[in-house]
Amino acid sequence: MLRDRIEAKWIDAFVRVFALCKVQPGEACAILSETQSRRLNVHLAELALARLGATAFHVVVPSKPQDAPVPVRSTGASNALAGQHAAIEGLKAAGLVVDLTVEGLLHARELPEVLSGGARLMMISNEHPEALERLVPEPAMELRVKAAIKRARIAKTMRVVSAAGTDLTVDLREASTAGVWGWCDRPRTVAHWPGGLVVSFPRAGSVNGTLVLDAGDVNLTFKRYLESPVRLTIEQDYVTSIDGAGTDAELMRRYFAAWGDREAYATSHVGWGMNEAARYEALAMYDRRDTNGTEIRAFAGNFLFSTGANEFAKRYTKGHFDLPVRNCTITLDGEPVVEEGRLVELPA
Repeated sequence: MLRDRIEAKWIDAFVRVFALCKVQPGEACAILSETQSRRLNVHLAELALARLGATAFHVVVPSKPQDAPVPVRSTGASNALAGQHAAIEGLKAAGLVVDLTVEGLLHARELPEVLSGGARLMMISNEHPEALERLVPEPAMELRVKAAIKRARIAKTMRVVSAAGTDLTVDLREASTAGVWGWCDRPRTVAHWPGGLVVSFPRAGSVNGTLVLDAGDVNLTFKRYLESPVRLTIEQDYVTSIDGAGTDAELMRRYFAAWGDREAYATSHVGWGMNEAARYEALAMYDRRDTNGTEIRAFAGNFLFSTGANEFAKRYTKGHFDLPVRNCTITLDGEPVVEEGRLVELPA
């Protein structure tokens, strides 16, 4: 177990990220947390902002009661601000909001209102700071991710294949594509740390084919490397069949079904990891309470397939899977961006 104490090196890491966010002396910076947030990271954020001369203030809200039939993990859709109108007004007044809620505000319904005052939002994933220290973003990541965003936004079709049996086609026309390089330095923008990935939210009826999760691929909702293959059949965005023997397939079938919600079976987003510093094997190195798995979403060359809410297709649900898949070839209009799990360098 890692010790939960302040380390100077972790303050340094937070300072480097906030400096990339262009925090200025005297700038009003809100540190948003909830009662179940990782207090070590909240304290580190405060100390780092103080070192940069910012005027920091805390917004702390009580964590909400559980209202789902099963545990909810790493959705990026925190409900911590639901009904918290006064707290939202305080956040709107900040130049930078440091998001340290457990799930993060990335897909929260309240995010547009938080940003409406011109704030930028830096989501720090609920990781132990030892992982964050390893994954401080580098400036070169911005150009790499922006090149991938540009390529995905003009593509009509994504195809994903693998030797394990994946053959998936995604219609990218009218999809919403975004990327994260690990910091935000402009008003009304959002980033998360760790960063280094690009994702597309397809319009309704855009995803069809087969996705095979091979042994060694990752189910991040369960924070688990698969021990046996699981074959997902996807028709018009929805997982219609979950085939496989053993615990991994059984866990997925039960979790999907527990929601009693067809939208839990739908495609949320598709994309690929671009962070060469992120490590696939990192999930094996931390206790589950010490990792949120964002590093595994971002490791270079993985195909990230996610189920659940997709506001761009007008689908909402708390059921969610993030599934980083290795050894895939991803093509956009026939041109590879990932070849058998290895990134293809794109022109800036």
